[in-house]
Amino acid sequence: MTTTQVTNDFNKIVTGRRSIKTYDKSVKISRDEMTEILTLATLAPSSVNMQPWRFLVIESPEAKATLAPLARFNQTQVDTSSAVIAVFGDLNNFEKFEEIYGTAVEKGYMPLEVKERIHSSFSEYFETISRKNMEDVVLVDGGLVSMQLMLAARAYGYDTNPIGGYEKEKIAEAYGLDKDRYFPVMLISIGKAADNGHPSVRLPIEQVAQWK
Repeated sequence: MTTTQVTNDFNKIVTGRRSIKTYDKSVKISRDEMTEILTLATLAPSSVNMQPWRFLVIESPEAKATLAPLARFNQTQVDTSSAVIAVFGDLNNFEKFEEIYGTAVEKGYMPLEVKERIHSSFSEYFETISRKNMEDVVLVDGGLVSMQLMLAARAYGYDTNPIGGYEKEKIAEAYGLDKDRYFPVMLISIGKAADNGHPSVRLPIEQVAQWK
């Protein structure tokens, strides 16, 4: 069990989040802690519960050196963070159907006939969906898991920065992944903040929400 969790106060977690670009290089997140943070993140919802997110935790000097030329103007995050997490969407995510839903049946979360009905309803959809439409699906699901990851990191006393400015066409192959299968969603730097970040303005709700 980790000893670094600083708060379970959701309000503090949300209001205290900042996009941090410079981290304390002396602080290294352990494999156990990172696993706990990622596990919390994966409680996020996803389309048909297919959980298409795949994480590449870039933490070694060698892996960071590979990332540096791809990260464009985000070099400080790469250099100082404990890790940069590359979030991908697995376009072949339906391959996990049996593992996910079979386990749900074994655990008593649903009867077998419900699992079979879901498979019957969605198997043709997943077989015929276009690549573009599947990319749209994994981008939404990847965004959900990424935000949950950033909030989980805050609960453990760490900070993050979501990064969209990088060489998306090169990132998968740079780490030996199949670029036709693994679609890049974003990079997330994570570590112990070296400063407090900066407060930022949010539009008032009356400008962004409507009631009908």
